[in-house]
Amino acid sequence: MTPDFPLSLEFFPPKTPEGAEKLAAARQQLYALDPTFCSVTYGAGGSTQDGTLQTVQAILAEGRDSASHFTCVGATRDSVREKLAQFKAMGLRRLVALRGDLPSGYGSMGEFRYASELVAFIRAETGDHFHLEVAAYPEMHPQARSPQADLQAFAAKVAAGASSAITQFFFNADAYFRFVDEAHALGVNVPIVPGIMPITNASGILRFADSCGADIPRWIRLRLQSFGDDSASIKAFGLEVVGALCERLRAGGAPGLHFYTMNQSGPTLTLCRQLGLVA
Repeated sequence: MTPDFPLSLEFFPPKTPEGAEKLAAARQQLYALDPTFCSVTYGAGGSTQDGTLQTVQAILAEGRDSASHFTCVGATRDSVREKLAQFKAMGLRRLVALRGDLPSGYGSMGEFRYASELVAFIRAETGDHFHLEVAAYPEMHPQARSPQADLQAFAAKVAAGASSAITQFFFNADAYFRFVDEAHALGVNVPIVPGIMPITNASGILRFADSCGADIPRWIRLRLQSFGDDSASIKAFGLEVVGALCERLRAGGAPGLHFYTMNQSGPTLTLCRQLGLVA
């Protein structure tokens, strides 16, 4: 890997001991990429927080920098303050600050309405202790009123003290570059790192994209559907498409790549080998 082109990885907390073993093995293989950090997701309302923190602790114990996702929906200032103290005690120096989704059964959004309020509170409480990542949506957050409103919300998170941003995954490089240009025009000057989702399963990627508002161009969607259950063709096509996207992003000045690994090592390693980012 070239030292001036950082890579980072995302995992989700495993639900079973077998899943934890598989993730531990996948992490060891993925460390060949020398990731800048490994982030770990947090369920709705912090529903997976125990598993998240266990995974973060495992990564830190393996000598790697880690980042815990941290959602504020349904939280109070006191609960966030308590959690920040726990993070500091663990030796954690990175957080991915998110609003999060309100889980069913919750009656209140809590004391934080927006991720920008969480970022501002963390900065007020802990100063520069944490490197704060925030989310960016080149194709617009699915709940935003308009692209302009979404861009303003992103700029507000950066103004509140975000250190850098990671995007939702996408397959249209033009959407990313336009978003970056428009953010810069609003005075945003932090790195905006593209989130990359390897394609290994047609129905899975289509379902995931539909649920989170990510656009899959029609030609990619139709081609994936045409392969049916031919997993070898799906993987080969996915490698070609996502590899070309990464090449264009890198050539266009993207400050790094953040891979949504889905707790698997193979797809991300294969992609990075094709890109010449690992031996």
